[in-house]
Amino acid sequence: MEKSKVVVVGTGFVGMSYAYALVNQGAAEELVLIDIDHEKAVGEAMDLNHGMAFAPRKMNISAGTYDNCKDAGLVVITAGVNQKDGETRIQLLNRNATIVKSVVRSVMASGFDGILLVASNPVDILAYVAWKESGLDKSRVIGSGTSLDTARLRYEISSYVNIDPRNVHAYILGEHGDSEFVVWSNANIGGKPIFDVINSMDEINFENLEHIYENVRDAAYEIIKRKRATYWGIGMALVRITRAIFNNENRIMPISVLNDGVYSIEKDVYIGLPAVLNREGVHHVVHFALSPKEKDKLAASAKILKDNLTNIGY
Repeated sequence: MEKSKVVVVGTGFVGMSYAYALVNQGAAEELVLIDIDHEKAVGEAMDLNHGMAFAPRKMNISAGTYDNCKDAGLVVITAGVNQKDGETRIQLLNRNATIVKSVVRSVMASGFDGILLVASNPVDILAYVAWKESGLDKSRVIGSGTSLDTARLRYEISSYVNIDPRNVHAYILGEHGDSEFVVWSNANIGGKPIFDVINSMDEINFENLEHIYENVRDAAYEIIKRKRATYWGIGMALVRITRAIFNNENRIMPISVLNDGVYSIEKDVYIGLPAVLNREGVHHVVHFALSPKEKDKLAASAKILKDNLTNIGY
């Protein structure tokens, strides 16, 4: 990646939250917006450009077409549709899978040879679809996975123990959805195992852990109930992934990747796992020593995803 160029496909709430955070953090040299409504993409590019005098670095921002993907280091797919009244999850899966197939084919037709990052939901399923349709190596097709869920977890824990969430090291793994779970066996705060932290404090007890998990699992539902959509958090999570790639950080992040045998679960499935990210994409998946219960939860989550893939013909 000689140049940190990002193309965003889809200028809805998620796409533009990502673009806005990208500009404010100065995380790329060039940003191109693509949308089926090209005039909306033009308007969004204009709006962002008008704030460049306040940005931390110069960035070239424009509305474009799929031809602009050819020399991009990263293409981020946020396009998709919401569930209709009376529509089943599988019907929604099929509609969004069709959209992602079309997007990926158009991206690849440009000669694109960078990294694909999928944020459209259900992200694990659609990341798999993108990988299959792109023909790219599995290391260069990823989904946002449980990166946002993990950030929510760290925030919830930090609010109990009154420690900066950046010093909380805990992960949500599995499906970005109802079957996700917390890896409590590997959680620590500033290097101190979370169970030792609990034993040393009056403010938190073991019963709080289930409450923390439930708050994280149900966070999206609670936000949607109040404001109809979630987008700021995922926008910031996507920028963190972007920075890990462009800055060649070798940073461990819980993202949606292909399980290639590191964990004893379904192999041919994309699922939220801890992965080392750098300029080449996924360097490798990190193996956590999970508890027996956590292993069961990961296997159950992978089974749900595999069944959904089968239902849409994969």
